[in-house]
Amino acid sequence: MLKTAIIGASGYTGAELALMVEKHPQLKLAGLYVSANSLDAGKSMAELHGKLAGLIDMEIEPLVDPLVVASQCDVVFLATAHEVSHDLAPIFLAQDCQVFDLSGAFRVKSEDFYPNYYGFEHQHREWLDKAVYGLAEWNREAIQHSSLIAVAGCYPTAAQLAIKPLINANLLDTEQWPVINATSGVTGAGRKATLTNSFCEVSLQPYGVFTHRHQPEIATHLGCEVIFTPHLGNFKRGILATITMKLAAGVTAQQVDEAFTQAYADQPAVRLKSSLPSIKDVEFTPFCDLGWRVQGEHIIVVSAIDNLLKGASSQAMQCLNIHYGFSELTALV
Repeated sequence: MLKTAIIGASGYTGAELALMVEKHPQLKLAGLYVSANSLDAGKSMAELHGKLAGLIDMEIEPLVDPLVVASQCDVVFLATAHEVSHDLAPIFLAQDCQVFDLSGAFRVKSEDFYPNYYGFEHQHREWLDKAVYGLAEWNREAIQHSSLIAVAGCYPTAAQLAIKPLINANLLDTEQWPVINATSGVTGAGRKATLTNSFCEVSLQPYGVFTHRHQPEIATHLGCEVIFTPHLGNFKRGILATITMKLAAGVTAQQVDEAFTQAYADQPAVRLKSSLPSIKDVEFTPFCDLGWRVQGEHIIVVSAIDNLLKGASSQAMQCLNIHYGFSELTALV
């Protein structure tokens, strides 16, 4: 049994991870932690997340000494702020812990990226170089061999799963950048209450236009520039991304179908749909649903995921299963 700790356990993603660890036959929940000054320290997981009552009543502890925690576990999930993961991951890695980081702290191998988009200077170039991007369907072999998995972001997961098969098959005219319009539920903003994500205040609207940090993450890992416009929707969970792209000259609908089938035929967490996907079909599941329409020289691909699951916690667990050679959807379905 792999002793597993979750740092940042009190948030929505931490709660989902805790339940998955509890369900996993090869993992043992070794500890739930939050920052030492968090108001959630000392409370039970069930007190914060009622759905876990009777399942996980473990107390959430303040993270006072990471070295002590590292000595007591084999696996660490970091569901923490980007700058916190930046500081904590090297500590756990130095103690031979396997780290799955759900923040953006190690996703992009460019030091300039972090001051520009995350507001801090990256101090761990060695680990930045060693980290493997945790987009499970596309980086399986590297995930198997890395001690630091930088789990892909929620919007980037929805977008890349829709675009990568076409890029890899050379079916796109990338002179016209793919245009990604994506809408997320308010849980994407985290559990801490603010006026911005107050459910009574949320109205469907775009944000981060031309400035959102997920745009360079998507572009870097696609190897293709994109236009990315995120929207906040007045619903709790899920992401729906609608992506418009120009096909290369002469590309047929049959070639498009074959590219998606070849890419995902053996990928259990991606479902190819004849209809266009919706959030209701993927919420509370670890799946990404993809559907598309071709007309003339253009294609529109629609991608739907649960932002807390395939966009965060279940993808992290999927990466763990790949890394250790477990069945890929263990503890997820």
